[in-house]
Amino acid sequence: MSETIERHEFGAEVGRLLDLVVHALYSDREIFLRELVANAADAMDRRRFEALTSASSALPPDAKVRITPAKEGRTLTISDAGIGMAKEDLASSLGTIARSGTRAFSQSLEAAKAEDRPSLIGQFGVGFYSAFMVADRVTVTSRKVGADEAWTWASEGQGSYTLEPAERVEPGTDIVLHLKDDADEYLEPYRLDHLVRKWADFITVPVAIVNEGKEEAANQGTALWRKPKSEITEEQYAEFYRSVGMNFDKPWATLHWRAEGQLDFAALLFVPGMKPFQPIENERQSKVRLHVRRMFITDEAELLPPWLRFVQGVVDTEDLPLNVSREMLQSTPALAKIRKAVTGRVVSELTARSKKNEDYESFWENFGPVLKEGIYEDFERRSEIAPLLRFRSSAVEGWTSFAEYISRMKDGQEAIYYLVADDVEALKSSAQLEGFRARGLEVLLLSDHVDAFWPEQLGSFEDKKLTSVTKGNLDLSKFAPEGGEAEPAEGIDAFVAAVKTALAEEVSDVRVTDRLVDSAVVLSAGGGPDLQMQRLLRRAGRASGAGKPTLELNPRHALIRALAAAPESDAAEAAGTLFDLARIQDGDSPRDPAAFARRVSSALAQAHGRRE
Repeated sequence: MSETIERHEFGAEVGRLLDLVVHALYSDREIFLRELVANAADAMDRRRFEALTSASSALPPDAKVRITPAKEGRTLTISDAGIGMAKEDLASSLGTIARSGTRAFSQSLEAAKAEDRPSLIGQFGVGFYSAFMVADRVTVTSRKVGADEAWTWASEGQGSYTLEPAERVEPGTDIVLHLKDDADEYLEPYRLDHLVRKWADFITVPVAIVNEGKEEAANQGTALWRKPKSEITEEQYAEFYRSVGMNFDKPWATLHWRAEGQLDFAALLFVPGMKPFQPIENERQSKVRLHVRRMFITDEAELLPPWLRFVQGVVDTEDLPLNVSREMLQSTPALAKIRKAVTGRVVSELTARSKKNEDYESFWENFGPVLKEGIYEDFERRSEIAPLLRFRSSAVEGWTSFAEYISRMKDGQEAIYYLVADDVEALKSSAQLEGFRARGLEVLLLSDHVDAFWPEQLGSFEDKKLTSVTKGNLDLSKFAPEGGEAEPAEGIDAFVAAVKTALAEEVSDVRVTDRLVDSAVVLSAGGGPDLQMQRLLRRAGRASGAGKPTLELNPRHALIRALAAAPESDAAEAAGTLFDLARIQDGDSPRDPAAFARRVSSALAQAHGRRE
């Protein structure tokens, strides 16, 4: 028998290439099982295709991929009833790195009708060699359909392989992996079952794990997204939603469609009905699953932009080219088109539901802050995202949109006013709103973590400029306050000059303002970013980029009137307290809390003494 064994050298620089496959090409050892199951499924699809023209090629009734672990011999066998390989096929397909029988076969199908073509997964010849990540010896015994003899290919992955005659009763292939010492996990049926369900749960070929002589089905074999919507119940959608996203609620929206034409893909996506337990802000990538011909490839293809990362589900394509490992997707035009099409469909769904108000507010409360990121990040989609935004307001209860705000604008109003802070309740009582309320001007109240960033990126909505009320120098003169105004304090100009001198190192300017009613002072941005952005810059240790604020004084307030009438020395001493009061109103701490407390205590004591 040994005389019939033929030894051959691999047809490429196998040492270097195998080292690449085993140590660099794949990031996870478990990928080997996906590759071998994919190859087995391809072989069975090829046999099913040939059976269309040759009855002798028909698959057996119980045809499936069988995975058999044997702990005693430390082997793992993957068997199929596929097309099989002759001696020449073994030498050409397995004896030459990066040459694939599947790829050659797919080229021969170019003239065949699309509906008759089997779903071939493998496109490169290195997937088989991933077996050497877990095995120190691999044997392949195969008998081709229509042939009477079988052959065994064997290699230790060290630069050569052997071929010898073998026995196999039926056509098909057996791949036997002699596992390495650190690969015990792949001898456990439960582990193998988990891997099949992870990577090949939806391929049409049945896969079974042989456990103590009994076959146990390991894959569903039915891809829900490939079925017509008319054949799927709401319960089936909900069950799949819970399985794909590990959720316990019902989806807020279900998107199921098939794209055909230049690109062929099917998609089944869900917008969750509740926030995930893991804060969504911590994860910046979309986790929509990419499948190619039902075989799971990755959930890191970024099929949706980060601002739609709350969407879950599956996209399955026939056309996407993959790189040699099928783990790292190439940035191909086809993938870019799929991303654009899927994103557009999700945005269209959100737009339609927002107009119908189908519980849109619950969606917004769950995922609104994430959606806002799209205004900042996605220039092309800003005009589509802006109508989807919802806000709290100084004028109405509940949520409101840009369009609704514009419908309530006063005659002559040319800007959409907004105010950003950390807490919406604090916003409602902010001194920044006093002058706007007095004039019947509505202000949008923004308190999400992204609100300091996106308004300037959007710029305007329907030609109405977005304007932060903290920017200062806002001209409200065309809108008269309801109930009129008191006369400004006498000597206010001298008082302003004294305060400005005293705070020269702290502020960019000191001026009077007509946008206060009940408060004595308020801060505004002295130029550059608004106050909330300045706070964020200071918290990030970038105070130099924050600039200095402007201190605005209400010349009609009793405190300012009294200080303006006092000696100039009193005005200079009061300047620091006024500045700290303005900081506290905006949610900041006094510059020196202890010194501020002493000044307030002293002022209270003096006031109490005067009353006595």
